[in-house]
Amino acid sequence: MAYLSLSSLRWATLLAGAVNLAVASAGPFVVCLVLRRCRMREKAAAAAAASAALLRIGSMIGAGIAQGITASSIAGRSDDDDFRRLRRMRYRRWLWWTRFGMAVTALQFVVAFYLMYIIVKDISYSGDANACFLGQDTGQGGWKKIVMISFLVLLCLVVVIQCFTGSDVLRWRSFYATHDNAWKAHYREVFDHSIREALCCMGRVKYLSVLEEDEIYSVARLLGDLVAYRASGTGHLELLAGLALLQRHKQSPKLYTELVEAPESCLREAVLFHQFSEAAYTGPLLDFGRNPVLFPCAWLYRQGVLTPWSRGRRPVLEGDNWWRGHAAAFLKCVNISPEDLRRGRVKQTKREAAYFVVVLHDLKSLVIAVRGTETPEDLITDGLCRECDLSEGDLDGLIKK
Repeated sequence: MAYLSLSSLRWATLLAGAVNLAVASAGPFVVCLVLRRCRMREKAAAAAAASAALLRIGSMIGAGIAQGITASSIAGRSDDDDFRRLRRMRYRRWLWWTRFGMAVTALQFVVAFYLMYIIVKDISYSGDANACFLGQDTGQGGWKKIVMISFLVLLCLVVVIQCFTGSDVLRWRSFYATHDNAWKAHYREVFDHSIREALCCMGRVKYLSVLEEDEIYSVARLLGDLVAYRASGTGHLELLAGLALLQRHKQSPKLYTELVEAPESCLREAVLFHQFSEAAYTGPLLDFGRNPVLFPCAWLYRQGVLTPWSRGRRPVLEGDNWWRGHAAAFLKCVNISPEDLRRGRVKQTKREAAYFVVVLHDLKSLVIAVRGTETPEDLITDGLCRECDLSEGDLDGLIKK
């Protein structure tokens, strides 16, 4: 509880907590007195609204404690492997608390909508509804009506406030101040977990449980360094405005309007080798563009699923499936014999790109087709790639072949 100091709390957190406390306090009074003559479903809805408000207050306290522990560990500026794993686990615990609070907010929205629905329905179609909800009995003076309307207004207000204030309970700047390293480490964790969850939604569940430093952490570290301007208090919109001003005052480069005709030999060479770059996309992406409706059938056909007896004649590629479908798809796309495809890789780990090595005897050429962006792993490779030269040592194994 030491992390929940008033100086680190957000004003939006205090407002949301006060409204939730008001709903939780008014709930028992509404159930026992205002809805005394109503049916059980109305009482249950009001009790659920009060219970959800108490649950939301508890989730805010838990999220605040977890956020404070996470922020303190990030501000520690230690970058060894054990501390990085501990920091990542604490960040995930805080994220769990925030999502639990979001689920409670969704529950409050459902309860508020249901309570409003049954009240409007009973007032419209039931003769005794006025006595139940609005308290218009002759001896009551209308105080039940005021209490019930106030309770409904608070219930709707708490949902609206929580939807617009976000999930942060504490102010990150109260821990990080203007320290660049703290903000970089913070945004590394934000980007790291966001990228892993996005890859998990794309079917790459294995990345979500990794705690060691890998290619995703490298991308997150790069993005964290890019947004270090937050340490100076600069907002995202201010940064974009500054970039726009720099672009406006920058001198425009000279534009060359004269068209330069490409040599015919280069065009013929590009046409000849284009088919290999296209065939490198052995997944369903290539067939999806050609057959938007029946692309699963076309992809299975190109993968050689219908001809499993020819599996033994296809070359073995690193990371290929059991029936060697990627090799079959590449051979069918370029229409070459299996002996011409000498080597290849479709398995992607540690930023390794997929490639295919083809020997063209009639042209006395060696073609290395490196696949472009097709899978989520390719996106990570694109963000971390850099230009380098192929030496004779890199091609030594291929030249000896």
